[in-house]
Amino acid sequence: MTKSTQAINRAASHQLMKDFSLEMTGKDIPALLEARTLIPLGTRINVTFLGNEDLEMRVAAARSAREMGFVPVPHISARRLESTQGLREFLGRLQDVDATQHILAVGGDPARPEGPYSDSLSVIRSGVLQEFGVREVGIGGYPEGHPDIPTEILWRALEDKSAALQEQGLDTVIFTQFAFDTAPVAEWIEAVRAKGITAPIRVGTPGPAGIKRLLGFARRFGVGANAMIVKKYGFSLTNLVGVAGPDNFVNDLAAVLADHSAGRGPGLPGQVGLHFYTFGGLSETANWARRFTAGQE
Repeated sequence: MTKSTQAINRAASHQLMKDFSLEMTGKDIPALLEARTLIPLGTRINVTFLGNEDLEMRVAAARSAREMGFVPVPHISARRLESTQGLREFLGRLQDVDATQHILAVGGDPARPEGPYSDSLSVIRSGVLQEFGVREVGIGGYPEGHPDIPTEILWRALEDKSAALQEQGLDTVIFTQFAFDTAPVAEWIEAVRAKGITAPIRVGTPGPAGIKRLLGFARRFGVGANAMIVKKYGFSLTNLVGVAGPDNFVNDLAAVLADHSAGRGPGLPGQVGLHFYTFGGLSETANWARRFTAGQE
């Protein structure tokens, strides 16, 4: 690789790292407070909607993110909502802390809905979001598929949600499930754009975390983690001791996107950023991001 190519690749990685987003749970307020000086102001912080956390925890996390100078992106888990009143109460409480402009609508883990919403599309089509000042809705993307949902249904859902949000005048951003391998991610982005979906895409990948922990999440979410893929990512299935980070993934994805943008690939990727799942902790991911970005300058 020539020095010129290395410089181009570093610039591409630096560009991809701009405006990354992070993930926290309702329990992570102390961790966010600890990491706050490491995270750029204005960073989007997704706040998960877990079954073992309640309304107060979710709202408190969103409020804390806002008060620390970040942009909260609360999750709405459709199948966990017990009623339309419950949705209104959640959004109302979020509006009270100025945290409804950006939300992420997901189906959620329960196999059966706990209320009237069978999926995130039904929440979007309810018309309730606009009543509480929602301007942008995040939706899920699955470059490597979903362990319980056929691929054709995933594509139909993505197209239907994109169309519904456009019809309602709401902005859209796509957050993908985390990945270890850039090849299926790049192919999926190309397919998204081929369908005429132009919304910004935030590609999910884990921040630095213990290898056993990463593999546990990969098995849980049906993410490919065979020997070839994880070696490319930066660790081995035969040595599960230690921590792995997304350096290789970010560099590889940046190079692929740069090639496509320069016309050396089959299609233009459009607006693509990164979303880090903080399995190893907010401070660890924020520290890694600062060190990695400095190394690309």
